Parts: sequence; C-alpha cells; structure tokens
Amino acid sequence: MTQDYIVSPAWLASQLDNPQVVVVDCRFALADTQLGQKQYQESHIPGAYYLDLEKDLSAPVQKHGGRHPLPNIDQFTAKLAVMGINFRETHVIAYDDTNSAFAARLWWLLRYLGHDRVSILDGGWSAYIEGNYPTTAAIPTPKKGHFSPQLRTDWVVDIEGVKQRKDLADTILIDSRDRDRYLGEREPIDPIAGHIPGAVNLPWKTACDATGHLQPPAAQKERWTALNPPEEIIVYCGSGVTACVNLLSLELAGIPNGKLYPGSWSDWCSYLV
Repeated sequence: MTQDYIVSPAWLASQLDNPQVVVVDCRFALADTQLGQKQYQESHIPGAYYLDLEKDLSAPVQKHGGRHPLPNIDQFTAKLAVMGINFRETHVIAYDDTNSAFAARLWWLLRYLGHDRVSILDGGWSAYIEGNYPTTAAIPTPKKGHFSPQLRTDWVVDIEGVKQRKDLADTILIDSRDRDRYLGEREPIDPIAGHIPGAVNLPWKTACDATGHLQPPAAQKERWTALNPPEEIIVYCGSGVTACVNLLSLELAGIPNGKLYPGSWSDWCSYLV
C-alpha cells in the first residue's frame, strides 16, 4: 500500500515529533454521538486533535440535504488552521476505530478542498494500541496554520445531477450501504427503505478485512473491476460518510473519477416522505 493514502502505526509513531505531521482523531459512534469525544479525552495518539463528525465534519441538518451535509467551508478551514494544518504542506493523518468510516470522511474532505497530503492510519486506533505505541490524555494547544482551499467542485454531485446522470451508459451509481439496507429489507435510520433506482450495491465494509485494515490495492481493484465501471462513478451511502471509504478504495485501486453524492439516500428519500 502506498504511503500516499495509508500509513502504518509504526510509521506514525516514528513521526509524532515531526512538525510537518498533524494527527486527527475522528472516532465517532452514530448510536452515541458523545462517545468519540469521551474516548478522545480519555486517551488518544500524542498531539492528535479531535474532529467530531456532526459538529466539525458536517453542517447542521436541514429538511433536505441529508443527515450529514458537507460542512461550511469557512468554518471548517478555520478549524483546520488552528490545528496547525497548512494548505498543501502539512501531512494530515486521520484515524478512527470504525474501519476508517469517519477518518475517510476527513480524508475525502481535505482532498475535496485541494489538500492532497492526507493519509489514513491503517487499522485505526485498535491497531495503534495493539502495537503498544504511546498514548496520552493531554489536549494539544491551538496553533496558527494557513488554509486557503481550492475546491474541486466537480467531485460532488447533487440530487439533480444524480437524476440526470444515473442512467447514462457512461455512469454507474454505487450504493455503499450493507446489502440488506440496499435491498430495503432493513432500514435502521432513514424513514424509507430501499435504494436509488439503477444503483448497484458495493458495501463499503468490504474495502477492509476482518481486522479493520484496508485491503491491499490488488484486492481493491478486484472489488471495482468486477463491476466493469464506466468512465464516471458516483458513490453514495446513507448520509455521505461511509461512501468515502469506497472513494478511498477507488484511489487505492488506481481508478480515477470517483464522485460523491453527499446527501446520499437520506437526501434522496427526504423527497419521498
């Protein structure tokens, strides 16, 4: 696996004193939205800052737009700056303890803003702890960074774009949720079960192995080539978060042009209620 996208706990432990590296703890639990913050306060990787999925990595929920809309860019980049992240300079390492589900959201957001120097800690917090690397409860002090985003606006597709393009021959729409949710057999969160017509299912969890480590590039490529993807790939999930793991998988597979429908099923079905 290339260090461009993935770093090991051993590598990260060797870089904790590197001023050009900023670590971000993204632990979160949808069933207990305070848990990630509590876990961070109890113990985290030395020097790591914390970003909350709902308070930092998302904007407030509206009638439409999904359960985790993309954050306000000015507010988000201000938070990045006080963490000492300098645009296109600082190497950001994101981690969580949920098969990279929330770390991948930060990974994708930074790249969407034009900052490519961002990686995922392979295996997350669990792998780091298993390696007996140092931890702390000390909260790092704010810093002064400079972050001037250059948005890659063509990386996102809204609901109208999905409607217009999902049935085109050169576009494939990927539903990243568990198969039973895709089939409408189970829906624990959103008011309506099912999927966007024409979507193909590729569960995000299969991008990782049983231990929470990301599959190697060859396995990632196999996931996608089995679908014979056309030129444009639009990815969604429940609320635009775990779909980012599939976008990471595409990068690891060396397949370009993956796009995100940020509102995802929660936005789509909000028009059906």
